[in-house]
Amino acid sequence: MSGPSNPVAALGDRKLGMTHKQHPIGSGFNAASTADEVLAGVELGGKNILVTGGHAGIGLETTRALAKAGASVTVGARDPERAARALVGLERVEVRQLDLVDPGSIDAFTSRWLESRRPLHVLVNNAAPPAPRTILRDSRGYELQFATSHLGHFQLTRGLLPALRAAQGARVVVVSSGAQRLGQIRWDDPNFSTGYDSRLAYAQAKLANVLFAVELDRRFARDGIRGYAVHPGVVVGTKLNSSAGADKLRAMGLVDDSGRPIIDPERGKKTVQQGASTIVFAATSPLLADIGGVYLKDNDISRLDDEPRPLTADSIPSEVASHSIDPESARRLWELSERLLET
Repeated sequence: MSGPSNPVAALGDRKLGMTHKQHPIGSGFNAASTADEVLAGVELGGKNILVTGGHAGIGLETTRALAKAGASVTVGARDPERAARALVGLERVEVRQLDLVDPGSIDAFTSRWLESRRPLHVLVNNAAPPAPRTILRDSRGYELQFATSHLGHFQLTRGLLPALRAAQGARVVVVSSGAQRLGQIRWDDPNFSTGYDSRLAYAQAKLANVLFAVELDRRFARDGIRGYAVHPGVVVGTKLNSSAGADKLRAMGLVDDSGRPIIDPERGKKTVQQGASTIVFAATSPLLADIGGVYLKDNDISRLDDEPRPLTADSIPSEVASHSIDPESARRLWELSERLLET
C-alpha cells in the first residue's frame, strides 16, 4: 500500500504539498527593483489587464508601467472622472466605473466586460480603503476593509472567470501586505459586531487576500488561471499608508523630522516605483509560469517565516506565515465568502 495510512500524516503531506513551492526562486530582481526594470524587454501587446484602483499610488504606477509595456489597461474606479484626470496622457488606458462595496456595481462591470467578449489576461485586485479609526460599514452592514479588499474582489473575480478562462493563460494578482502575519479570520464575526480594532480589521483583510489567492489557484489552475498574493512594501505618500498620520509615521521610521519619506527598500520602505514592481512581476514574469498560489515580496517568492517578529522602526516583518497559506483555511474562507455574498 502506498501513501500514509495515518490521517494526520496525510493532512501533513497535503500541507507540505502546498508549502513546498513557497520559497524564493532567485528571480534576479530585488527589493530596490522598479516596475520598469522588471518589465524591461517584456512585450504585452494584445494583453488585456484590469487594475482596480489603478489611478492612485502604487495602482497608478502599476497601470503606467503595464501600459508602457504595450498592454491595454482598464482601470476600475469608484469615481471615473477623478480617475480619468489622474490618467491623462497614458496610452491604451481606459476607465470604467466600479464600486467594490456595491454588488450591483460589480455585477454591472462584469456584465459589460463579458458582453465585450474580450479575454482578460491579468486581473490586479489592488484597491483598498485607508484604515478608518472607527468602524465603517457598507450598505449590507459588512466591515468596510473586509468588504472592499476581500469580498468586492472575490465577487469581481468570480464574475470575470469566463473572461479569465478565455485568455487561455491568465493571472489574478491580489495586493496584500505583511500584516497577513498578524491576521486572523474571525470566522463567526468577520464584520466585527463586537471588539472592533482597525488594525485587526486591516490584518484580517490582508490575510484574506492571501488565502483567496491560494484557493483561487487550487480551484482554477487547471483552467489556466493562476493566483498570486503580493506584498508591495510600505510606500509613504499613498492615501492608504499616509492615513496613519505624521506622528505615527515618524515613530515607525517611515518619515524623517521634516516629513520626507525614508527610502530603504531592504527594510521594506519603498518608492512608488519599487512598490509596484512586485505587482507587475506577479502579473508578467515567465518565472512564475508553472507556479501559483504563492505569496510574493521583493520581486520573488517569499520564504516561510513563523518566528514572532515585532514591528519596529528598523524592521517591518513581511515574510509569509504558514497560517496565511493554509489550504484548509483558504477553502473555508472561500465558502464563507460565498455565503456572505448570498445574504
